[in-house]
Amino acid sequence: MEFSTALVLNAIVAGVLLGGFYAAVSVGISISFGMLDVVNIAHPAFIIVGSYIAYIVNDRFGFDPIAVSIVLSPLLFALGLLIYRVYYVCFERRGLESLRGLAFFFGILFITEVALVLIFGVDYRLVETRYSSVTLRLGAVDFPLRLVVPFAVSLAMVIGLQIFLARTFFGRAVLAVAQDQLALRLMGINPVRVKEFAFALSIATAGVAGAFLIVIQPVQPAIGREYIGLVFAVCVLGGMGSIWGTLLGAFVLGLAESFTSTFFGPSWAPAVSFGTLLAALAFRPSGLLGR
Repeated sequence: MEFSTALVLNAIVAGVLLGGFYAAVSVGISISFGMLDVVNIAHPAFIIVGSYIAYIVNDRFGFDPIAVSIVLSPLLFALGLLIYRVYYVCFERRGLESLRGLAFFFGILFITEVALVLIFGVDYRLVETRYSSVTLRLGAVDFPLRLVVPFAVSLAMVIGLQIFLARTFFGRAVLAVAQDQLALRLMGINPVRVKEFAFALSIATAGVAGAFLIVIQPVQPAIGREYIGLVFAVCVLGGMGSIWGTLLGAFVLGLAESFTSTFFGPSWAPAVSFGTLLAALAFRPSGLLGR
């Protein structure tokens, strides 16, 4: 096995770019699971829904899928409002959110997958953009734009969310809702409404991440299952409820997968990634940037 400088540099670049994408698919879980204590195991299903929305508009009108996902993100936000309202009325309000709520999101995951199979079939779908097949080269290092563009937009989205949550009144309410709902009520804030809007925000980020996914690789309805473990791993590794931690955890897993795939083969990548998670939690159970 040859550990050339060019190979190592390309592995680093690929890992960082992949980590940016992982941050996008995981930041919604950092909000719903890390901040709201809602175990939304159906999160990857909404990523795939976002992929197919981007695919439909791109296929019929030729619009850029990432721009489409941003423009149409209010649709996913509205869907998130509806789903959380059903979840709250049927489970959380009755104190049944732990096991039955988990079953509720499992049901959404499989219903969404079946619906997509019935509508689109099981064939892989891919979008075409002006930058999909363009690769910039700096010396011996390649920068494929199908990874660079999602990375840049993902970074902007994650940093924007962090600023929003840290510097706005609503953002501080979201950070406080999982800690002391009584205090929020005494301040005249309805914790249910805060959780409802924050959950909807997490679904909107999933829709945007879905556009990144279909730019990077072809998708089919069942591919969302591959991201169930990943999104929770990034959230836990980075630290529950920490946006910066999610970004850092995503980079750690992205680099681990990239180096493993480059030097040992892609079949080892998931094992090494989750091994990295377990090792990190053994020394820091709260996560890299957890409180």
